[in-house]
Amino acid sequence: MESRKSEAPTLDLAPPLETSWLERIFKLKQHGSTVKTELIAGVTTFITMAYIIFVNPNIMADAGIDHGAAFVATCIAAALGCLLMGLYANWPVGLAPGMGLNAFFTYTVVGTMGYNWETALGAVFVSGVLFMFLTLSRVREWLLNSIPVSLRHAMGAGVGLFLGLIGLKTAGIIVASPATLIKLGSLHEPGPLLAALCFLLIAILSYKRVFGAILISIIGVTLAGWGLGLVKFGGVMSMPPSLAPTWMAMDVAGVFNVSMISVVLAFLFVHMFDTAGTLMGVAQRANLVAPDGRIENLSRALKADSASSVFGAVVGVPPVTSYVESAAGVAAGGRTGLTAMVVGLLFVAAMFFAPLAGMIPAYATAGALIYVAMLMMGSMAHIHWDDATDSIPAIVTVIMMPLTFSVADGIALGFISYVVLKAGTGKYKEISASLWVLCLIFIAKFVFL
Repeated sequence: MESRKSEAPTLDLAPPLETSWLERIFKLKQHGSTVKTELIAGVTTFITMAYIIFVNPNIMADAGIDHGAAFVATCIAAALGCLLMGLYANWPVGLAPGMGLNAFFTYTVVGTMGYNWETALGAVFVSGVLFMFLTLSRVREWLLNSIPVSLRHAMGAGVGLFLGLIGLKTAGIIVASPATLIKLGSLHEPGPLLAALCFLLIAILSYKRVFGAILISIIGVTLAGWGLGLVKFGGVMSMPPSLAPTWMAMDVAGVFNVSMISVVLAFLFVHMFDTAGTLMGVAQRANLVAPDGRIENLSRALKADSASSVFGAVVGVPPVTSYVESAAGVAAGGRTGLTAMVVGLLFVAAMFFAPLAGMIPAYATAGALIYVAMLMMGSMAHIHWDDATDSIPAIVTVIMMPLTFSVADGIALGFISYVVLKAGTGKYKEISASLWVLCLIFIAKFVFL
């Protein structure tokens, strides 16, 4: 009897939470993390990128989209992207509508080119589908490797300069002038002054590594505007506004127009290179790079990012992309997709703060735009300045984006000048087949459209 008792199975206590289903899904121990650490990292990432909740709806509203619907679409698209990145790729990366891409959507495609926002969403949808196709095939690697490094960095810097121009214009710091094209706006008005204050406050707090510098500054300047009677308090929480105005509103048929080729390519290239750079940078910080250089689940992370753009177009936002602010969560210890899951759930909770988002004035978000633009300009440091055939096309790309008020035109002119300079100086080997094709497409665009 004693022998039988000793051999009888004993009842095990339920495993701790982090060693049960969370451990199986996210492999926390393998990545040297814990549930508590991932929760803290998720909150950290969310706070550093939560400014998009206020900035994106304001930019989308300028395109004629209902502000409430744009707010909900921003939260839903970000939440879906984060949840997909966390569950599928197991990466600690937050996603949301891309800064710069949203400005291109509103101020170039809709504002300058004259397309309605439904067609612009169609272009976002098509570019997202193309990104998914490239990610699923080897074409992505071929295309990424065929685009010169200097032009890749120039695209990011050019979008930043374009974003900065929009921020300055929105704030009223620069205004139109019939004599000089643009000039300094009136600094006697509260709007430009508060926008400048917001920008400087963000810069100072960021330099001092204050947690949530952008969000703190936006809220602080909004409160200052409220104190001056410039902002009306509309409450803090409510049920989310209706998504109906933007749900499945994209006009895909309208994209099949020759003039839209450059728009789709602009969305695709900027999104693809921005995503690749962000993911690789975060991978290094999160120790996701193996000794042989292989990056864990990179293909899955790219698939999650590209799929998020398609979902984003369905709900009504510009391309959804991985956020470099995710590095803040990684610095706080985030190593797995649980961090991204926390960010996604916080975006879901944010949908109930629509009245608060509606209070944020344009000058507050303009200050954030200007600061983000400065950060994006940092990629200019990676351009090969000692080779004029590299640096000149890069400069053309960066300068022409804001001057033509078009990301697409800036990219086109940069690519054309690169091919012409390389060919003209006998450096044919540095011109890939894809560059020749793109150059011919861009030339045809300027000649026939």
